[in-house]
Amino acid sequence: MLSLVLLMGLARVVTRQRLHRFMMAHTFVLEFLATFQLCCCTHELQLLSEQEPVHPTWPLTLTYFFSLVHGLTLVGTSTNPCGVMMQMLLGGMSPETGAIRLLAQLIGALCSRYCISALWGLGLTKYHLNERTFACRNPIQVDLPKAVITEAICSFIFHSALLHFQEIRTKLRIHLLAALITFLVYAGGSLTGAVFNPALALSLHFTCFDEAFLRFFIVYWLAPSLGILLMILMFSFFLPWLYNHHAINKRE
Repeated sequence: MLSLVLLMGLARVVTRQRLHRFMMAHTFVLEFLATFQLCCCTHELQLLSEQEPVHPTWPLTLTYFFSLVHGLTLVGTSTNPCGVMMQMLLGGMSPETGAIRLLAQLIGALCSRYCISALWGLGLTKYHLNERTFACRNPIQVDLPKAVITEAICSFIFHSALLHFQEIRTKLRIHLLAALITFLVYAGGSLTGAVFNPALALSLHFTCFDEAFLRFFIVYWLAPSLGILLMILMFSFFLPWLYNHHAINKRE
């Protein structure tokens, strides 16, 4: 995983040097590399979490550590279609740039799956089994309504924090977001995997999408998007309306 992070970091440096004049291509490649890195590392983290570690907190420790790594190395990218949707709805990103980022995330997620398959086929460790990447390991352990609520709440909480932590200095913000991601994985991991990222879910559970598309589409694509919409409605419309209504009543 660390080798992959270093390799993607080198690719980002080359991209910034060679493609800085071509904004769309520059945006596409950086978003692709970021999503590719996130998905590949999460495949390995999921593999490690399925083993029986010496200490039960080991997978959570790795989740926190690599959340920090991603936060430090993937600055300026979203790696999450929900994050792109949030920025577009709030007016912080043009539709053209949003479409480029979404396409890059989709391609990066699919490429990461096949790259991991080829890497595991080398058998570098006893846990790397090539056929594992093509098997559907259903992470949804609850009924559909509970699964939708879990993913929507995780998306709502994470993107609310992402939106409101922007004024906090970078080093502290990265630690806070990493801790929040670890908590959400701990709280919702046993229910749905707590993915709250449609691109990442597609990479992790591609075979499951093929076998039960509607169920996985609702849980891993619609539910996080619903969380984003609720978050925007609450912070952009409902809470300002409630504050103004309270202020008017107070003056009266």
